[in-house]
Amino acid sequence: MAAASCPVIAPFCPERCQQSGPIQTVGRKEVIGTLTTYEILLMLDPEGAEAHQDDLIARVRGLVEQGGGTWRSHDAWGRRRLAYEIAKKPEGVYHLLVFGSSAETLDEVSRVLKIDDAVMRHLAVKHVEGSRTSAPRDETPLPAAAPAASAPTPVPVAVTEPEYPEANTRSDDEEE
Repeated sequence: MAAASCPVIAPFCPERCQQSGPIQTVGRKEVIGTLTTYEILLMLDPEGAEAHQDDLIARVRGLVEQGGGTWRSHDAWGRRRLAYEIAKKPEGVYHLLVFGSSAETLDEVSRVLKIDDAVMRHLAVKHVEGSRTSAPRDETPLPAAAPAASAPTPVPVAVTEPEYPEANTRSDDEEE
């Protein structure tokens, strides 16, 4: 008999390996898949046809509904300027998709988005209930103009120039 690498050797007991009772199968609920709400932000190629973009959104919706999920919303954010160029393109067309599905359906949607050449980037995250995701604004709001009657009229003030001492125009190299 060879020496064991473990200093303590436990004896083999076949009665320990036997099942202690019947397997309980009655009353268990089998969960096929749970629906989780996801949101996907798509950045699509701006040079692509708009019809292809609509077909892609319809295909994602079909995958979600075919997988037993629910479609919640689609928000087209439109064409936006990118912070840096992606594939030599300074702009992208953004779409926000919100839907409920299983994890397997989300994997299939991500696989389809990775294959399509019109998709420059996409990001899928869990949707936080109660949150409102909307497109960022293009321009900053202009301040409201104040009524002319309440604004004081500026009074011109005479400003005198300060007197400075005469500038030193002599260099150190000059001799007297």
